[in-house]
Amino acid sequence: MSRIGRLPIVVPPEVDVTIDGTMIKVTGPKGTLEYTFPPEVSFSLEDGVITVKRPSDARFHRAMHGTTRALINNMVTGVSKGFERVLEINGVGYRAEVNDKNLVLNLGYSHLIVVEPPEGISFEADARTRQIKVMGADKQKVGQIADYIRKQRPPEPYLGKGIKYMEEKIRRKAGKSGKG
Repeated sequence: MSRIGRLPIVVPPEVDVTIDGTMIKVTGPKGTLEYTFPPEVSFSLEDGVITVKRPSDARFHRAMHGTTRALINNMVTGVSKGFERVLEINGVGYRAEVNDKNLVLNLGYSHLIVVEPPEGISFEADARTRQIKVMGADKQKVGQIADYIRKQRPPEPYLGKGIKYMEEKIRRKAGKSGKG
């Protein structure tokens, strides 16, 4: 049995879960998420606890068991607490600011980069600490937008300039060695 798949998902009281066949809809204070799962995996809601079951021990069923449970848990966590990724800007003259809802990046190019947030995503930019926060209820969207922002100017190994995740460590390289 999958160690992840067999764990029950406790639904907080402020979250409402609706199960319709293979489609699950989760509503909470941070928003609404819905997802249709493959028919091989079944799930049930009893007394505020969601359990995920699989029909057999086939390789595909085992894989989908843990994946389904993780996705449902992320949905419940997202609508109750939300997710956020923090990015850090390093470099002289590199700046980020929020204009209306859009994130405006000045990363040393001849033009500004404007990132429009998709539905359910919001940005915060702190000029003093040089951090960008990407927040939302959908973990996949938050990670995807954070990665898109990072790709606009990835950190380089010699000076460490660029946009990196807060917890990311940049391996620094030594520069050229002088003539001897």
